[in-house]
Amino acid sequence: MFDAIASRYELVNKLMTFGLDARWRRRAVSDLRLAPNSVVLDVAAGTGDFTRELRHQGQRAVATDLSYSMLYTGREVLERVQADAARLPFRRASFDGVTCGYALRNFSDLQRSFEEMARVLRPGGRLSLLEVAEPKRGLWRVGFRFWFRKVVPFIGSIVSDRAAYHYLPASTAYLPSSREITAMLNRAGFSAVNNRRVMGGLSQQFLATRTT
Repeated sequence: MFDAIASRYELVNKLMTFGLDARWRRRAVSDLRLAPNSVVLDVAAGTGDFTRELRHQGQRAVATDLSYSMLYTGREVLERVQADAARLPFRRASFDGVTCGYALRNFSDLQRSFEEMARVLRPGGRLSLLEVAEPKRGLWRVGFRFWFRKVVPFIGSIVSDRAAYHYLPASTAYLPSSREITAMLNRAGFSAVNNRRVMGGLSQQFLATRTT
């Protein structure tokens, strides 16, 4: 599915979020608080939005994704490795940071994927994740549900692939609660896990440190 939508993936993302996803990624990268030229692994990198932002902020980024077409389509993605997030082909403690954007609900084994992220991070290394969220109440919640469940599939069907953009909003059903994700990260070997809502709860970020 992701191979099929690779060529229009970034365009649809910008239409879906009115371009706000770029701002959220910029903040997620800066929140890593890493020294310049740190080595950061971008898991489920897609076409490289996070990867490019890492490079723009002075980091050395390595992109990995299960979809070859996503990686191949990515612009300015200099180092890329096709791999399963639950079986990362990297040595233990080989990265200073790990990022992952809007992909957790697509992992078939989320706990194992978190354990792999922890394994490849050095002690004290930083993790920054972005994922969808749903506002808890009020007009934000009503507007989000209409936009994400009705408008996004419509946009996707016109610009890209109808089936894929009906799946993507529906895939939020596979996403554990924020509290469960925090607990999973703790079990995987992360500490100081922080979860914050972004833009009225339209998105969420998880920050954590690899336990020393």
